[in-house]
Amino acid sequence: MSTPHNRAEKGAFAKTVLMPGDPLRAKFIAETFLSNPTLVTDVRGMLGYTGTYEGRPVSVMGSGMGMPSIGIYSYELFSQYGVENIIRIGSAGSYTPKAKLFDVVLATGAYSESSYAKVQSGDGADVQLPSEALNQALRESAAAQGIPLIEGMIHSADVFYREPSDETPSYWEKLRDEKGCLAVEMESFALFHNARVLGKHAACLLTISDSFVSPEITTAEQRQTSFTAMMKVALGAKL
Repeated sequence: MSTPHNRAEKGAFAKTVLMPGDPLRAKFIAETFLSNPTLVTDVRGMLGYTGTYEGRPVSVMGSGMGMPSIGIYSYELFSQYGVENIIRIGSAGSYTPKAKLFDVVLATGAYSESSYAKVQSGDGADVQLPSEALNQALRESAAAQGIPLIEGMIHSADVFYREPSDETPSYWEKLRDEKGCLAVEMESFALFHNARVLGKHAACLLTISDSFVSPEITTAEQRQTSFTAMMKVALGAKL
């Protein structure tokens, strides 16, 4: 079987898929952590691999940037390929000094101004939730490996480059203070929604790559290859 966006055969994906945004990060994870990784799709350069980790079948595939992109790939994995669990592993910008560069965040919800859920299924909620069972498996994996997690609400944004404003407090300060958002990324709201409407499981782990409250920032190479703590937590979840 195949879709317009995925050439993999039926059964090519494991029940659990890790989804970084960057397909080159998917390649890095497959080649670094998986035993006998096999490339199962490369349509539009969106690389997907299946192998094993500690004897368990695991797949990893890029999602691209933004909710429309992860919305397509995750929906097809859930509905066409029999995938049960998708763990997004991405980068995020911190809204608070509590979340510092390279810290790992476990999302307990995703707030968004996006119309994705409303258009997709008529769901007008501005918060979408992850699977609690999947989050618990990630907590247990992190604890077993001694990797600290910061838990909380995240902001899933549609816009990366926002025009400057003299608004005080700024939009991100309002999201932090009024909505409790720890950090911003661009995909999880759609992923969580797809999982809910299809009766599947989704979660999101994020590594802080830059900050709205600090001048620190990671390089493109670091974002591709150095977020290994997050990767190990996701891979170690017993599902």
